[in-house]
Amino acid sequence: MARKIGSRYTANQILGRGSAGTVWLGEGPEGPVAIKLLREDLASDQELVGRFVQERTALLGLEHPNVVSVRDLVVDGNDLALVMDLVRGTDLRTRLERERRLAPEAAVAIVADVADGLAAAHAAGVVHRDVKPGNILIARGTDSEHPEHAYLTDFGLTKKSLSLTGFTTVGQFVGTLDYVAPEQISGRPVDGRCDVYGLACVVYETLAGRPPFLRDDDMALLWAHQHDTPPALTESRPDLAPRVDGVFARALAKSPDARHDSCRAFVVALRVALSGQSAQATPADTGHPPTLADASAAPGARERPGAPPRWAEPVFGPGPRA
Repeated sequence: MARKIGSRYTANQILGRGSAGTVWLGEGPEGPVAIKLLREDLASDQELVGRFVQERTALLGLEHPNVVSVRDLVVDGNDLALVMDLVRGTDLRTRLERERRLAPEAAVAIVADVADGLAAAHAAGVVHRDVKPGNILIARGTDSEHPEHAYLTDFGLTKKSLSLTGFTTVGQFVGTLDYVAPEQISGRPVDGRCDVYGLACVVYETLAGRPPFLRDDDMALLWAHQHDTPPALTESRPDLAPRVDGVFARALAKSPDARHDSCRAFVVALRVALSGQSAQATPADTGHPPTLADASAAPGARERPGAPPRWAEPVFGPGPRA
């Protein structure tokens, strides 16, 4: 049944449910939109509502081909909703449930798109904090050379502290357990390097078929992120070059200072490692910060796709694990 969202939008059909709320196919003054209606318990949290209002300008101004743009923020009674662009496709979580793991070329193509979107967000002063497969949408690309195009979504939806069973207020953090950086767990200040950690966890899962850490309970999982070393990726993917393990060891370092400086730098290093390019030719040896353009010269690298047409409608898969 259709329902009004504020005075400008109508939510017509449920497309999917996630950990933060329900995604609807809606209609607005400029045509079809996706409307993410937050759960009632989140919408009633005054701190969360205040943060959304405070960050409205940054979210509305975040325009990038690899980011699902936020068109409007609606606060109306008990409703708190994000009005977003429509994207046709699926999310990475649904794809991994179907395929379990991806070929390296497909995984790197997706993560390169996401890294570009995160670079734009970080330049605008926005840290995502919850990079995970359920927040990565995959749509049809522009042509046969670029069959897929990835988008990052749900900026700002994880700014509420999530408490776990047995945790005190001091132990509350922002993020999703399988992909949360150590500094998020301990409540330390975060910057774009926490998204490097989250993105590395996602890519690890796309290649290995499992996240870096598997534990029996939440507390053990949080401890692992803070103290344990993940299994070498080549243990489950012996077809990959051993140097790939070094790239993930750096991206998943416990200290932000020990990680790659940016998500793009992580993608560059990963592409170089997967290509078998000589370490002497890597961007780190050139005396300037690495970029995706540096990696384009690596064997097997290809141009990034441009933005697909904005005709699309979203098809969201099942909600990711909280």
